[in-house]
Amino acid sequence: MTTTTPPEGTGPEHPADYRAGFISFVGRPNVGKSTLTNALVGEKVAITSSKPQTTRRAIRGIVHHANGQLVLVDTPGMHRPRTLLGERLNSVVQSTLGDVDVIGLCIPANEKIGPGDRFINEQLDAFPRAKKVAIVTKIDAASRPAVAEQLLAISALRDWEAIVPISAVSRIQLDTLTTELTKLLPLSPQLYPSDVVTEELLEDRVSEYIREAALEGVQDELPHSLAVTIDDIVERDDRELVEIFANLFVERDSQKGIIIGHKGERLREVGERARAQIEPLVGKQVFLSIRVKVAKDWQRDAKLLGRLGF
Repeated sequence: MTTTTPPEGTGPEHPADYRAGFISFVGRPNVGKSTLTNALVGEKVAITSSKPQTTRRAIRGIVHHANGQLVLVDTPGMHRPRTLLGERLNSVVQSTLGDVDVIGLCIPANEKIGPGDRFINEQLDAFPRAKKVAIVTKIDAASRPAVAEQLLAISALRDWEAIVPISAVSRIQLDTLTTELTKLLPLSPQLYPSDVVTEELLEDRVSEYIREAALEGVQDELPHSLAVTIDDIVERDDRELVEIFANLFVERDSQKGIIIGHKGERLREVGERARAQIEPLVGKQVFLSIRVKVAKDWQRDAKLLGRLGF
């Protein structure tokens, strides 16, 4: 990611103290980073799942308000990698954090601070340029005493610019978080036009919606083995229809059977879930063709990783 040459804004005049810049949320897998990104943007720009390592790319979501513009970079969860894919996901995180203005460490209110949180907090020392904020997520899932205890524990980790307890799902304190983050950004003109909410291409968003639909209800080992590519997106001029041809890759034949299901039932469910999200995005009815393919041990194969976009 580069932050040196963003597109020029085309919005209205802004106050002299207008601020704009890049912010990245980090944390263990499944602490609510993508949910928070979507809540702040006001639109789904990052897929969410209870499965770890759902996010695989640095996805930009743009938050617009009167006094500033927050460019959110949602990264994969930091973890100790076990595969080449894991190493590359960590590389995405490292390269992203070297460029942002603010890093928000997300730690859930309903879980004690663990070794993973401490490991990530220590990694933040490698990025002295960025200001550090602690974001206590999921406060709606914890009691008030538990939240207070977590705030104390997090304050002991380092000298934070701010500590903000929030719930993305219940939209608790999101305005406060936006205000605190904006204060830490540099004085700057608008970086993106006011009608832009993400840099993600249509093809990328469609492939992610399909992967999210496939993640629903699968076994623990399968999420890491799933990858989606798009062969073609065809808009039919003669009718209100978009045809999408996608490939869903797994690593073994046994996984292919799980994804397809008995008589193709599970794959049909995946298609229905994905279409329900894609149709509002494209504004038309969607014909979705998903072919399930095996790319043996692709997470560990450099050539296959490249073909699949990693």
